[in-house]
Amino acid sequence: MLIANATLINEGRRYESDLLIRGERIEKIAPRIAAPAGVEVLDARGRFLLPGMIDDQVHFREPGLTHKGDLASESAAAVAGGTTSFMDMPNVIPQTVTREALADKYRMAQGRAHANYAFYLGATNDNVEEIARLQPGEACAVKVFMGASTGNMLVDDPKTLEGIFARSPAIVVTHCEDTPIIKANEAKARERYGEEVPFAEHPHIRSAEACYKSSQLAVGLARRHGTRLHVLHLTSALELELFQPGPVQGKQITVEACVHHLYFDESRYADLGSRLKCNPAVKSAADRAALVAAVREGRIDIIATDHAPHTREEKAQSYFKAPSGLPLVQHSLLALFELAARGELDLETVVQRAMHAPAERFGVQERGYLREGAYADLVLVDPARPTVVTPQSVLYKCGWAPFEGHTFGASIAATWVNGALAWDGSKVLAPRGQRLRLA
Repeated sequence: MLIANATLINEGRRYESDLLIRGERIEKIAPRIAAPAGVEVLDARGRFLLPGMIDDQVHFREPGLTHKGDLASESAAAVAGGTTSFMDMPNVIPQTVTREALADKYRMAQGRAHANYAFYLGATNDNVEEIARLQPGEACAVKVFMGASTGNMLVDDPKTLEGIFARSPAIVVTHCEDTPIIKANEAKARERYGEEVPFAEHPHIRSAEACYKSSQLAVGLARRHGTRLHVLHLTSALELELFQPGPVQGKQITVEACVHHLYFDESRYADLGSRLKCNPAVKSAADRAALVAAVREGRIDIIATDHAPHTREEKAQSYFKAPSGLPLVQHSLLALFELAARGELDLETVVQRAMHAPAERFGVQERGYLREGAYADLVLVDPARPTVVTPQSVLYKCGWAPFEGHTFGASIAATWVNGALAWDGSKVLAPRGQRLRLA
């Protein structure tokens, strides 16, 4: 396919160009390309052509929790939203805490995933030896829950943490919240409200102080052991002092923000309630503004989603019973385009943080950029065609989205995965995802 007259945004530049796809790859990028015989031409005038998003943090719920979502359903929603590669988390059933379980997940994804995929190995209080045996490219990273989680995936033993940070051959990624602080805050909330705690208390229960204490611990461990550390979903201005601005290349310690923490603030608990409940919590307007500013300056390196679907029925429960997590991959790029339209971010920065930086940080080979010879993982965005989010338009298996009723100013006109059209602007096509090759 020849994509003609597009506005490319890539490597800090915005320019008019044609792009030729042949097979799985980008064959040529040039101001004018004559269409070879038999090649389909798509006139993309007035639309933006970007590398596909690489989402380094999703929970697609397979195996074991497939009533909420699965690798096929959630990756279909992902390509409809312009995400062409994802990295899936280990807190499934059974947990992905052995190399055998990792291999099983890769087999599950083959032929079913609409986007390219990689998987995390989860850390527990008793699998340090398994982590140490990881082979290059076997997992995208090792996930450590340093805050409240379920079962033995809460790693709270100091000796175990030291062992993981000292011996992991892969990047260590962390969920940072301090459990004792959270438990104390929950007790205070129960004293005041009983079991009917309002959802607006969530950012006070899972407070900035709880996040800071845990993030500080992770950064300290990484510095002591020379560990490659990536801190997931930062939510508070308080934590920003732990991280340095600058290019992602060469950083030992990196950090990300998620789309919902850049887009929402605590004022939205009033109308969204449990649908905004996530861990770590969406916090104040000042925290949101600080996160956006940190994305602009390069203190925050990566933008992801932490896509985490639950059914409507599960989310409709009271505060302590409603699970945490939001489905986001179908609308994440549109939300970032809205932030750009407001003047909070520019599109060049969006592409740097959501496409280029994840490829660089995780060693994703031949993806994340518009370059001749690279895989043709592309998204075409129409900035003049609005998207109305309705329950009928939502592709997640859970059937709802936190953006329902909202109209985005842009739309995802097309997505290509490995050179094949994966989303044509109205429907998802056959799955073409491949296992990511990681350096």
